[in-house]
Amino acid sequence: MPRISLPNLANHWTTTSTALVGGKDEAMKRNDTALLMALMMLIALATGPASACPFCSTVSQTFTEEIRSMDVAVIAELVALPPIQKGDTSRQEVPKAKFKVRQVIKGDALAKVDQVVETVFFGEAKPGTTFLVMGVDPPKIAWSTPLPLSERACNYVPRLLELPAEGTGRLLFFQEYLEDPDEMLARDAYDEFAKAPYPEIKTLKPNMDHDKLVTWIQDADIPASRRRLYLTLLGVCGGDGDIAMLEDLLKSDDRKKKAGLDAMIGCYLTLKGAAGMPLIEELFLKNQQAEYADTYAAIMALRFHGSETDVIPRERILQGLRHMLSRPKLADLVIPDLARWEDWSVMTQLVQLFIDADDKTSWVRVPVINYLRACPDPAAQEHIARLEKIDPTAVKRANTFFAFGASGAKKNATAETKPAEKTTPTPAGEKATPAGIGAP
Repeated sequence: MPRISLPNLANHWTTTSTALVGGKDEAMKRNDTALLMALMMLIALATGPASACPFCSTVSQTFTEEIRSMDVAVIAELVALPPIQKGDTSRQEVPKAKFKVRQVIKGDALAKVDQVVETVFFGEAKPGTTFLVMGVDPPKIAWSTPLPLSERACNYVPRLLELPAEGTGRLLFFQEYLEDPDEMLARDAYDEFAKAPYPEIKTLKPNMDHDKLVTWIQDADIPASRRRLYLTLLGVCGGDGDIAMLEDLLKSDDRKKKAGLDAMIGCYLTLKGAAGMPLIEELFLKNQQAEYADTYAAIMALRFHGSETDVIPRERILQGLRHMLSRPKLADLVIPDLARWEDWSVMTQLVQLFIDADDKTSWVRVPVINYLRACPDPAAQEHIARLEKIDPTAVKRANTFFAFGASGAKKNATAETKPAEKTTPTPAGEKATPAGIGAP
């Protein structure tokens, strides 16, 4: 089963489920989405920070993770296919194929070169074909279904456990296999980058191949997940010469050219800084006709810059997010960010959003209440008392599902308000939405 971290799952759920809502049950679905996001954020707070490539999500478990979870792993060649069953097969054991161990990767005490192991194998293959076979529960080892390996993979897999557990040296190895002709190795290399902390990725800058990254970004056939990684890497090693290309992609009406838009915006703002904000605001934030997915991608990119870089001043990011308050149907997406970064200047505007909310925008009310609960201004509590008379259910939902209250929010928000001063960005996930605020 593919591994999805909490932050990435939350982003995926919001992007997909909220984009699909419509009709008379739209408010209910948006409220459910907001509740799920908030609960997941609380889980993330409880389980600690999750550092990873900011716009990447892992596709599957890596080879390294699989091998480390096993007691023994070997590269073996097929000796004999399973015998053909005859008669009533329902009462027969599943026949097993035979494999001769060619190299022991892990578990020297449990397997030897030239040893023959038997395991269930489905499919066609010629004797001599090479496989990765892993096992657990010695002394009577249960062997896994063999995974066929190319010649390149036979050189790749044995080196994995010899690599540093983290750091530049590890990423240098996997960088050589990005977009490898062997798709299995290309996926594994991508997954290794996807789970690598952003500060580690930045250390790779002197060794990045800028031109190759640009080629991959311009290739419409590159999967969106990998394109996000390459845009993240370009944000590290790129320069002014890449800005025109990125602006063309951002303005394009071709969805394939805009694939991985959150990372594209993040990369563009990394290279152009605050001077790039007007274009993003015009295209995605102030633009009432912008598609939901595009607007959300822009918000995600601004969250990244507000949390992990000091390229753009926090106040300038907040200025951009405030434009969303003029789009009541989507205002709930940014209210948690305004509270998290202690922008109390919009309190009156949010109160009015609550009052003006109708069936198409009612989901904004719970985030507004939680913003007010976090606000240290005594007037906020007075507003809550007044708004409770308008919609007691919204206030009850806020108090029920975000019971940590304003004190927890203010504690986290206080830590958030200090502008980034370190040259090394804080790992993703360390700056979580304050308890009691909720999530979009």
